[in-house]
Amino acid sequence: MRKFDGVDLYNIDSLLSEDERMVREAVRGWVDDNVIPIIEKHCREATFPRHLVAQMGEMGLLGVNLKGYGCPGMSNVSYGLVAQELERGDSGIRSFASVQTSLCMYPIHAFGTEEHKNKYLPDMAAGKLIGCFGLTEPDYGSNPGDMVTRAVDDGDTYVLNGAKMWITNGTIADLAIVWAKLDGVIRGFIVEKGDPGFSAPEMHGKHSLKASVTSELVFLDCRIPKDRILPHVKGLKGPFSCLNNARYGISWGAIGAAMACFHSAREYSLSRIQFGKPIASFQLVQNKLAWMLREITKAQLLSLQLGRLKDAGTIIPEQISLAKMNNVDIALQIAREARDIHGANGILDEYPVMRHMANLESVKTYEGTHDIHNLILGRWITGIQAFE
Repeated sequence: MRKFDGVDLYNIDSLLSEDERMVREAVRGWVDDNVIPIIEKHCREATFPRHLVAQMGEMGLLGVNLKGYGCPGMSNVSYGLVAQELERGDSGIRSFASVQTSLCMYPIHAFGTEEHKNKYLPDMAAGKLIGCFGLTEPDYGSNPGDMVTRAVDDGDTYVLNGAKMWITNGTIADLAIVWAKLDGVIRGFIVEKGDPGFSAPEMHGKHSLKASVTSELVFLDCRIPKDRILPHVKGLKGPFSCLNNARYGISWGAIGAAMACFHSAREYSLSRIQFGKPIASFQLVQNKLAWMLREITKAQLLSLQLGRLKDAGTIIPEQISLAKMNNVDIALQIAREARDIHGANGILDEYPVMRHMANLESVKTYEGTHDIHNLILGRWITGIQAFE
Protein backbone atom coordinates (compact mmCIF):
# COMPACT_ATOMS: atom_id res chain seq x y z
CA MET A 1 0.00 0.00 0.00
CA ARG A 2 1.23 3.49 -0.83
CA LYS A 3 2.44 5.48 2.17
CA PHE A 4 -0.15 7.69 3.84
CA ASP A 5 0.29 11.31 2.79
CA GLY A 6 -2.67 12.94 4.49
CA VAL A 7 -6.22 13.88 3.53
CA ASP A 8 -6.62 17.60 2.86
CA LEU A 9 -9.13 18.69 0.23
CA TYR A 10 -9.62 22.14 1.81
CA ASN A 11 -5.93 23.02 2.30
CA ILE A 12 -6.30 22.86 6.06
CA ASP A 13 -2.50 22.82 6.23
CA SER A 14 -2.62 26.53 5.41
CA LEU A 15 -4.63 27.13 8.60
CA LEU A 16 -2.01 25.48 10.80
CA SER A 17 1.07 27.17 12.21
CA GLU A 18 4.49 25.93 11.20
CA ASP A 19 4.93 24.42 14.67
CA GLU A 20 1.60 22.59 14.39
CA ARG A 21 2.52 21.14 11.01
CA MET A 22 5.92 20.06 12.30
CA VAL A 23 4.34 18.29 15.28
CA ARG A 24 1.87 16.46 13.05
CA GLU A 25 4.55 15.37 10.58
CA ALA A 26 6.83 14.13 13.36
CA VAL A 27 4.06 12.05 14.93
CA ARG A 28 2.86 10.84 11.51
CA GLY A 29 6.33 9.53 10.72
CA TRP A 30 6.71 7.95 14.14
CA VAL A 31 3.36 6.16 13.79
CA ASP A 32 4.29 4.90 10.32
CA ASP A 33 7.63 3.57 11.58
CA ASN A 34 6.79 2.33 15.07
CA VAL A 35 3.05 1.67 15.44
CA ILE A 36 1.64 0.43 12.15
CA PRO A 37 4.24 -2.36 11.61
CA ILE A 38 3.45 -3.97 15.00
CA ILE A 39 -0.11 -3.04 15.90
CA GLU A 40 -1.90 -5.93 14.18
CA LYS A 41 0.25 -8.44 16.05
CA HIS A 42 -0.52 -6.75 19.37
CA CYS A 43 -4.22 -6.63 18.52
CA ARG A 44 -4.19 -10.31 17.59
CA GLU A 45 -2.44 -11.21 20.85
CA ALA A 46 -4.41 -8.69 22.95
CA THR A 47 -1.27 -7.00 24.27
CA PHE A 48 -0.36 -3.36 24.72
CA PRO A 49 2.97 -2.29 23.13
CA ARG A 50 4.32 -0.86 26.35
CA HIS A 51 7.76 -0.17 24.89
CA LEU A 52 6.17 2.72 22.97
CA VAL A 53 5.47 4.65 26.18
CA ALA A 54 9.07 5.78 26.69
CA GLN A 55 9.25 6.80 23.03
CA MET A 56 6.08 8.87 23.41
CA GLY A 57 7.64 10.55 26.42
CA GLU A 58 10.84 11.30 24.55
CA MET A 59 8.85 12.86 21.71
CA GLY A 60 6.81 15.06 24.04
CA LEU A 61 3.50 13.35 23.28
CA LEU A 62 2.39 13.10 26.93
CA GLY A 63 0.99 16.20 28.58
CA VAL A 64 1.21 17.92 25.19
CA ASN A 65 -0.97 20.92 26.07
CA LEU A 66 0.13 21.32 29.71
CA LYS A 67 2.69 23.92 30.72
CA GLY A 68 5.57 23.55 33.15
CA TYR A 69 6.70 20.56 35.22
CA GLY A 70 8.44 18.97 32.23
CA CYS A 71 5.38 19.19 29.97
CA PRO A 72 5.68 20.43 26.37
CA GLY A 73 3.19 23.31 26.71
CA MET A 74 2.05 23.18 23.08
CA SER A 75 -1.24 24.47 21.69
CA ASN A 76 -4.45 22.54 21.97
CA VAL A 77 -4.50 22.25 18.19
CA SER A 78 -1.10 20.56 18.40
CA TYR A 79 -2.52 18.19 21.00
CA GLY A 80 -5.40 17.41 18.65
CA LEU A 81 -3.05 16.69 15.76
CA VAL A 82 -1.05 14.35 17.99
CA ALA A 83 -4.26 12.51 18.89
CA GLN A 84 -5.23 12.32 15.22
CA GLU A 85 -2.00 10.68 14.17
CA LEU A 86 -1.84 8.32 17.16
CA GLU A 87 -5.34 7.05 16.43
CA ARG A 88 -4.50 6.66 12.78
CA GLY A 89 -2.19 4.01 14.18
CA ASP A 90 -4.67 2.60 16.68
CA SER A 91 -7.34 3.84 19.09
CA GLY A 92 -5.56 2.02 21.92
CA ILE A 93 -2.38 4.04 21.41
CA ARG A 94 -4.34 7.31 21.38
CA SER A 95 -6.35 6.14 24.40
CA PHE A 96 -3.15 5.60 26.37
CA ALA A 97 -1.95 9.12 25.61
CA SER A 98 -5.42 10.63 26.24
CA VAL A 99 -5.75 9.02 29.64
CA GLN A 100 -2.21 9.94 30.61
CA THR A 101 -2.61 13.56 29.47
CA SER A 102 -6.24 14.57 29.90
CA LEU A 103 -7.52 12.29 32.63
CA CYS A 104 -4.51 11.92 34.91
CA MET A 105 -1.90 14.65 34.31
CA TYR A 106 -4.51 17.37 33.77
CA PRO A 107 -6.31 16.97 37.15
CA ILE A 108 -2.96 16.95 38.97
CA HIS A 109 -1.95 20.06 37.02
CA ALA A 110 -5.30 21.82 37.56
CA PHE A 111 -6.36 20.67 41.03
CA GLY A 112 -3.27 19.31 42.77
CA THR A 113 -0.76 20.92 45.11
CA GLU A 114 2.70 22.05 44.07
CA GLU A 115 4.01 18.94 45.78
CA HIS A 116 1.74 16.76 43.64
CA LYS A 117 2.81 18.52 40.45
CA ASN A 118 6.50 18.28 41.16
CA LYS A 119 6.28 14.68 42.32
CA TYR A 120 4.27 13.23 39.45
CA LEU A 121 4.14 15.40 36.34
CA PRO A 122 7.78 15.39 35.15
CA ASP A 123 7.98 11.59 35.26
CA MET A 124 4.54 11.24 33.68
CA ALA A 125 5.55 13.56 30.84
CA ALA A 126 8.65 11.42 30.31
CA GLY A 127 6.64 8.18 30.30
CA LYS A 128 8.37 6.97 33.46
CA LEU A 129 5.12 6.96 35.45
CA ILE A 130 1.81 5.74 34.01
CA GLY A 131 -1.53 7.05 35.21
CA CYS A 132 -5.18 6.05 34.99
CA PHE A 133 -8.54 7.61 35.83
CA GLY A 134 -11.20 6.00 38.00
CA LEU A 135 -14.72 7.38 37.60
CA THR A 136 -16.98 4.78 35.93
CA GLU A 137 -18.32 2.04 38.20
CA PRO A 138 -19.91 -1.34 37.44
CA ASP A 139 -23.39 0.12 37.98
CA TYR A 140 -22.80 3.80 37.18
CA GLY A 141 -21.42 4.95 33.83
CA SER A 142 -23.44 7.77 32.28
CA ASN A 143 -24.63 8.80 35.75
CA PRO A 144 -21.43 9.17 37.80
CA GLY A 145 -23.13 11.33 40.41
CA ASP A 146 -24.63 8.18 41.92
CA MET A 147 -21.25 6.51 42.41
CA VAL A 148 -20.97 4.26 45.45
CA THR A 149 -17.20 4.42 46.01
CA ARG A 150 -16.63 6.10 49.36
CA ALA A 151 -13.75 7.70 51.21
CA VAL A 152 -13.73 8.01 54.99
CA ASP A 153 -11.52 10.29 57.07
CA ASP A 154 -9.64 8.03 59.47
CA GLY A 155 -7.27 10.40 61.18
CA ASP A 156 -3.96 10.38 59.30
CA THR A 157 -5.39 8.59 56.26
CA TYR A 158 -8.39 8.33 53.99
CA VAL A 159 -9.91 4.87 53.62
CA LEU A 160 -11.44 4.06 50.23
CA ASN A 161 -13.95 1.31 49.51
CA GLY A 162 -15.58 0.56 46.17
CA ALA A 163 -14.75 -0.41 42.60
CA LYS A 164 -14.22 1.24 39.23
CA MET A 165 -14.57 -0.40 35.83
CA TRP A 166 -13.46 0.06 32.20
CA ILE A 167 -10.24 1.74 33.27
CA THR A 168 -7.68 2.26 30.49
CA ASN A 169 -4.10 1.67 31.69
CA GLY A 170 -5.33 0.46 35.10
CA THR A 171 -3.25 -2.69 35.49
CA ILE A 172 -0.01 -1.08 34.29
CA ALA A 173 -0.58 2.25 36.05
CA ASP A 174 1.68 3.58 38.78
CA LEU A 175 -1.03 5.90 40.06
CA ALA A 176 -4.76 6.42 39.67
CA ILE A 177 -6.88 9.55 39.92
CA VAL A 178 -9.88 8.16 41.77
CA TRP A 179 -13.17 9.97 42.31
CA ALA A 180 -15.07 9.01 45.46
CA LYS A 181 -17.59 10.53 47.84
CA LEU A 182 -16.20 12.01 51.04
CA ASP A 183 -18.98 13.09 53.41
CA GLY A 184 -21.34 12.96 50.43
CA VAL A 185 -19.19 15.22 48.22
CA ILE A 186 -17.27 13.91 45.21
CA ARG A 187 -13.53 14.41 45.67
CA GLY A 188 -10.43 13.40 43.77
CA PHE A 189 -7.69 11.23 45.30
CA ILE A 190 -4.29 10.06 44.11
CA VAL A 191 -3.94 6.33 44.74
CA GLU A 192 -0.55 4.77 44.12
CA LYS A 193 0.26 1.26 43.03
CA GLY A 194 1.15 -0.67 46.16
CA ASP A 195 -1.19 1.21 48.48
CA PRO A 196 -2.69 -1.36 50.87
CA GLY A 197 -6.14 -2.52 49.82
CA PHE A 198 -5.75 -1.44 46.18
CA SER A 199 -5.73 -3.86 43.23
CA ALA A 200 -6.22 -3.44 39.47
CA PRO A 201 -7.08 -6.73 37.73
CA GLU A 202 -7.05 -6.62 33.95
CA MET A 203 -10.27 -7.27 32.02
CA HIS A 204 -10.04 -9.89 29.29
CA GLY A 205 -12.21 -11.14 26.44
CA LYS A 206 -12.59 -7.83 24.58
CA HIS A 207 -13.44 -7.69 20.89
CA SER A 208 -12.48 -4.01 20.81
CA LEU A 209 -9.41 -2.01 21.88
CA LYS A 210 -7.49 -5.28 22.06
CA ALA A 211 -4.12 -3.51 21.96
CA SER A 212 -5.05 -1.51 25.07
CA VAL A 213 -5.03 -2.41 28.76
CA THR A 214 -8.54 -2.24 30.28
CA SER A 215 -8.93 -2.92 33.99
CA GLU A 216 -10.99 -2.81 37.11
CA LEU A 217 -9.88 -0.82 40.14
CA VAL A 218 -10.79 -2.39 43.46
CA PHE A 219 -10.55 -0.66 46.86
CA LEU A 220 -10.93 -2.78 49.97
CA ASP A 221 -10.18 -0.58 52.97
CA CYS A 222 -7.55 1.10 50.82
CA ARG A 223 -5.55 3.53 52.93
CA ILE A 224 -3.90 6.56 51.38
CA PRO A 225 -2.14 9.50 53.08
CA LYS A 226 -4.25 12.58 53.60
CA ASP A 227 -1.94 14.69 51.48
CA ARG A 228 -3.04 12.77 48.38
CA ILE A 229 -6.43 14.43 48.07
CA LEU A 230 -6.78 16.96 45.22
CA PRO A 231 -7.57 20.05 47.30
CA HIS A 232 -8.72 22.51 44.66
CA VAL A 233 -11.90 20.93 43.34
CA LYS A 234 -15.14 19.48 44.71
CA GLY A 235 -18.14 17.85 43.04
CA LEU A 236 -18.61 16.65 39.47
CA LYS A 237 -16.84 19.73 38.08
CA GLY A 238 -13.55 17.91 38.63
CA PRO A 239 -14.14 14.71 36.66
CA PHE A 240 -16.27 16.47 34.03
CA SER A 241 -13.49 18.96 33.28
CA CYS A 242 -11.15 16.00 32.76
CA LEU A 243 -13.67 14.27 30.50
CA ASN A 244 -14.12 17.39 28.39
CA ASN A 245 -10.38 17.54 27.79
CA ALA A 246 -10.38 13.88 26.79
CA ARG A 247 -13.45 14.28 24.58
CA TYR A 248 -11.72 17.12 22.78
CA GLY A 249 -8.78 14.85 21.95
CA ILE A 250 -11.13 12.07 20.85
CA SER A 251 -12.77 14.38 18.31
CA TRP A 252 -9.37 14.64 16.61
CA GLY A 253 -8.42 11.01 17.16
CA ALA A 254 -11.51 9.75 15.36
CA ILE A 255 -10.42 11.69 12.28
CA GLY A 256 -7.18 9.71 12.28
CA ALA A 257 -9.05 6.41 12.31
CA ALA A 258 -11.32 7.66 9.52
CA MET A 259 -8.30 8.75 7.46
CA ALA A 260 -6.67 5.33 7.87
CA CYS A 261 -9.81 3.57 6.63
CA PHE A 262 -10.29 6.01 3.74
CA HIS A 263 -6.66 5.62 2.67
CA SER A 264 -6.89 1.83 2.75
CA ALA A 265 -10.19 1.83 0.82
CA ARG A 266 -8.84 4.17 -1.86
CA GLU A 267 -5.65 2.18 -2.35
CA TYR A 268 -7.49 -1.14 -2.38
CA SER A 269 -10.10 0.08 -4.87
CA LEU A 270 -7.38 1.24 -7.25
CA SER A 271 -5.62 -2.12 -7.16
CA ARG A 272 -8.55 -4.54 -7.01
CA ILE A 273 -9.51 -5.65 -10.53
CA GLN A 274 -13.02 -6.90 -11.24
CA PHE A 275 -14.79 -7.15 -14.62
CA GLY A 276 -11.49 -6.21 -16.22
CA LYS A 277 -10.89 -2.89 -14.45
CA PRO A 278 -10.20 -1.43 -10.98
CA ILE A 279 -13.27 -1.27 -8.77
CA ALA A 280 -12.37 2.41 -8.22
CA SER A 281 -13.73 3.01 -11.72
CA PHE A 282 -17.27 2.07 -10.72
CA GLN A 283 -19.72 4.79 -9.74
CA LEU A 284 -20.88 3.08 -6.54
CA VAL A 285 -17.33 2.84 -5.20
CA GLN A 286 -16.54 6.43 -6.16
CA ASN A 287 -19.73 7.54 -4.42
CA LYS A 288 -18.56 5.84 -1.22
CA LEU A 289 -15.09 7.39 -1.44
CA ALA A 290 -16.51 10.84 -2.15
CA TRP A 291 -18.80 10.56 0.88
CA MET A 292 -15.84 9.55 3.07
CA LEU A 293 -13.82 12.55 1.88
CA ARG A 294 -16.77 14.86 2.50
CA GLU A 295 -17.24 13.70 6.07
CA ILE A 296 -13.52 13.72 6.89
CA THR A 297 -13.24 17.29 5.59
CA LYS A 298 -16.18 18.47 7.70
CA ALA A 299 -14.74 16.73 10.77
CA GLN A 300 -11.34 18.35 10.20
CA LEU A 301 -12.85 21.82 10.08
CA LEU A 302 -15.01 21.10 13.11
CA SER A 303 -12.10 20.00 15.28
CA LEU A 304 -9.76 22.73 14.07
CA GLN A 305 -12.23 25.45 15.03
CA LEU A 306 -12.85 23.66 18.32
CA GLY A 307 -9.10 23.72 18.98
CA ARG A 308 -8.89 27.42 18.23
CA LEU A 309 -11.76 28.06 20.66
CA LYS A 310 -9.99 25.97 23.29
CA ASP A 311 -6.74 27.87 22.78
CA ALA A 312 -8.67 31.15 23.07
CA GLY A 313 -10.30 30.01 26.32
CA THR A 314 -13.84 30.45 24.98
CA ILE A 315 -14.79 26.81 24.46
CA ILE A 316 -18.00 25.46 26.01
CA PRO A 317 -18.81 21.80 26.78
CA GLU A 318 -21.61 21.61 24.22
CA GLN A 319 -19.15 22.40 21.42
CA ILE A 320 -16.97 19.52 22.57
CA SER A 321 -19.98 17.19 22.70
CA LEU A 322 -20.93 18.03 19.13
CA ALA A 323 -17.43 17.33 17.81
CA LYS A 324 -16.89 14.13 19.78
CA MET A 325 -20.29 12.75 18.81
CA ASN A 326 -20.10 13.72 15.14
CA ASN A 327 -16.53 12.72 14.44
CA VAL A 328 -16.71 9.32 16.10
CA ASP A 329 -20.01 8.64 14.38
CA ILE A 330 -18.70 9.43 10.90
CA ALA A 331 -15.44 7.56 11.56
CA LEU A 332 -17.39 4.42 12.43
CA GLN A 333 -19.53 4.77 9.33
CA ILE A 334 -16.41 5.30 7.21
CA ALA A 335 -14.84 2.17 8.70
CA ARG A 336 -17.93 0.18 7.73
CA GLU A 337 -18.00 1.58 4.18
CA ALA A 338 -14.28 0.88 3.86
CA ARG A 339 -14.80 -2.72 4.94
CA ASP A 340 -17.50 -3.00 2.27
CA ILE A 341 -15.14 -1.71 -0.42
CA HIS A 342 -12.54 -4.27 0.66
CA GLY A 343 -15.12 -7.03 0.34
CA ALA A 344 -14.20 -10.25 2.11
CA ASN A 345 -10.59 -9.06 2.37
CA GLY A 346 -11.82 -6.34 4.71
CA ILE A 347 -12.06 -8.78 7.60
CA LEU A 348 -8.38 -9.70 7.36
CA ASP A 349 -5.81 -7.99 9.54
CA GLU A 350 -3.73 -7.44 6.44
CA TYR A 351 -5.88 -4.30 6.27
CA PRO A 352 -6.61 -1.94 9.19
CA VAL A 353 -10.32 -1.35 8.65
CA MET A 354 -11.84 -4.11 10.78
CA ARG A 355 -9.55 -3.24 13.70
CA HIS A 356 -10.52 0.42 13.48
CA MET A 357 -14.19 -0.50 13.17
CA ALA A 358 -14.09 -2.62 16.32
CA ASN A 359 -12.11 0.02 18.21
CA LEU A 360 -14.49 2.79 17.24
CA GLU A 361 -17.40 0.87 18.74
CA SER A 362 -15.73 1.48 22.11
CA VAL A 363 -14.76 5.06 21.29
CA LYS A 364 -18.41 5.77 20.49
CA THR A 365 -19.33 4.59 23.99
CA TYR A 366 -16.63 5.95 26.28
CA GLU A 367 -16.20 9.57 27.42
CA GLY A 368 -19.94 10.01 27.00
CA THR A 369 -22.07 7.84 24.74
CA HIS A 370 -23.53 9.12 21.47
CA ASP A 371 -26.94 9.44 23.13
CA ILE A 372 -25.61 11.32 26.16
CA HIS A 373 -23.95 13.91 23.90
CA ASN A 374 -27.24 14.27 22.04
CA LEU A 375 -28.94 15.02 25.35
CA ILE A 376 -26.25 17.54 26.27
CA LEU A 377 -26.95 19.35 23.01
CA GLY A 378 -30.69 18.99 23.50
CA ARG A 379 -30.40 20.70 26.88
CA TRP A 380 -28.40 23.54 25.31
CA ILE A 381 -31.00 23.96 22.54
CA THR A 382 -34.12 23.85 24.73
CA GLY A 383 -32.94 24.65 28.24
CA ILE A 384 -34.68 21.47 29.41
CA GLN A 385 -32.84 18.70 31.25
CA ALA A 386 -33.78 15.33 29.75
CA PHE A 387 -31.34 13.05 31.59
CA GLU A 388 -33.87 12.10 34.24
